[in-house]
Parts: sequence; structure tokens; C-alpha cells
Amino acid sequence: MKAFTYERANSLAQAAAASANPGAKLIAGGTNLLDLMKLQVERPTHLVDINRLPLDKIEDTPEGGLRIGALVRNSDLAADQRVRQQYGALSRALLAGASAQLRNKATTGGNLLQRTRCYYFYDVTKPCNKRDPGSGCAALGGFNRIHAILGASDACIAVNPSDMAVALLALDAQVETLDAENATRAIPIAQFYRLPGDTPQIETTLKRGEIITAVTLPPPPTGKQIYRKVRDRASYAFALVSVAAVVDAAGGKIRSARLAFGGLAPKPWRVAPAEERLIGAPASAETFDAVASDVLDGARGQGGNDFKIPLARRTLRAVLTAATLT
Repeated sequence: MKAFTYERANSLAQAAAASANPGAKLIAGGTNLLDLMKLQVERPTHLVDINRLPLDKIEDTPEGGLRIGALVRNSDLAADQRVRQQYGALSRALLAGASAQLRNKATTGGNLLQRTRCYYFYDVTKPCNKRDPGSGCAALGGFNRIHAILGASDACIAVNPSDMAVALLALDAQVETLDAENATRAIPIAQFYRLPGDTPQIETTLKRGEIITAVTLPPPPTGKQIYRKVRDRASYAFALVSVAAVVDAAGGKIRSARLAFGGLAPKPWRVAPAEERLIGAPASAETFDAVASDVLDGARGQGGNDFKIPLARRTLRAVLTAATLT
């Protein structure tokens, strides 16, 4: 681990200003950052501890939704009665992530900003455009079982690892931020992450010195909420395929649907034509297969991850079947 300086931020303004400096990183739970520092994947010269900031509350909003502070721990968020009863997909997604010990430390903001678990990103002896722009992508032609089949580029095929972000996408969440000039933004989570293109090292739309302060959820949606995660083992493994669904169905017909996917792309994935196809459609295997074709349009395996295409199709069918059962 490289030497670094350290400060504790006592205000949001101090944290945002400090994070604007080159080489600075915010730290809260540190469940991802510290691992990357030990491997010298991340080499910050200055750490800004934000644990003293008043960002650890879950509050009702005037609109009937929830505002979740950036420092709310994943375990606390998953256990909150309002989340469990009204945003079940989010609670289940959080409980599917990591171990209980890590969930006790990991924060809402940190979860959104965690880095990919690509083997080559973690191995500093291998080329990785995300870690070292211009060096190449070792996963192309390498061991790519966990990698993207959608939204990737010739520069990077890594996937976003967050379970929580997939559920938040299906729930139409927004990410609240504050920058070094004290300006605030509310970013729809659908616009928060970037695809790799030629710049895979730039993963979000955050500007330098802009920090996450909260995540807001709209009023609870109608219908069933499901989060299903397919992985290599039952605990402490990242998704090969995950699906978050919010489906309102009655009388064998689907009235509305929101579908978000993890494990398939460099960001949580949502396909508007697939959701539109479901509106007014019968809850049938034929409908579900057509929707899967919409979702997987343009999917491309890299050899080791070709299995994700039929796996995503089967997982989506199972989720939609469960969501439309009466």
C-alpha cells in the first residue's frame, strides 16, 4: 500500500472541496477501496473520511417516497421496515450482496461507486484499460466467464457488480449530489453510469469534486417486486445474471412492467422496448420469450461467457412467470 495523507471531513462542503483535489478519494466503509489500495489498483495520495457527516438517515419524502442518506449502511437499509414492505426488490438485492459483515460496513454511496470485479482489473501485472487507459483489455480473449454480453466495447467488457443499483434502476431512483461549488443535482440512476466506449476508466457522470449525498425513491410502485440473482454459489458471489422486476398484472394481462438486469453489462441494464412490449400483453411463455429477445438484442459473448445469453433468457422467463402468478 502506498503512503497517503488522511483527514476527517466535518461538513459536506469540506468533503466536496477536498475530493476535488487530484489524488483524493472519499472513504466511508472502505469495503472496496481498501482492498484495491492493498493491491495498488487504487493509489490515492489523500483519503477524506466522511463518516462524521449527517448522511446516515432514511427519511420519508413529501411525495411519499424515501430519501436514503449516502452513509446508510447496506444492512440497515435492507432491514428498514419501509424498504422491506414497500421496496422489496431493493431489500432482497441488498441481502443478496456480499456477506453480513460487509453489509454492516458498506454504505449506499459506496455501493453505487464500487469498482468492477474483473480479474484483470485486480491484477496489476495484466493490461486493463479501466485501470491503465491505453494498455489494452486482457479479458478479450482471456478468461471472461463473468464479463459483459451487452453494452461492452473493444476497450472493456467488464460488468458493474452492484446488486443494489439494479434494484434502484427498476425502482426509478435518483442520485442526489453536491459539488465543490455547493451546487446540487438529482441524477436519474438511468443516467448515472456510463458505458465504456473508448474511456472505460470514466464510470459515472459525476464530476471531480461532486459527491453523493443521498438516493431518493419515488412513491412505491404497484404490483409485485422480485429480485433474482443467479451466481456460482449461494453466498458472497457476484451475479452472473440478475433481474429486478416490478410487474403489475391482473386477469392474465400485464398492465405495466419495469425490468432491470445485472451481470450482463458495464452498467445496470434496462430496455424500454422490452417493457413496452409487456403492456397489455398476455402473461404467456410466448410473450416472455419475445421480451427476452428484446432485452438480448445485440448480445455478444466472448467465448467464456456465451452461456449468459440462454441463462438470461431462462432467468427472465422465471421472474416474469413468478411476477404474474395470481
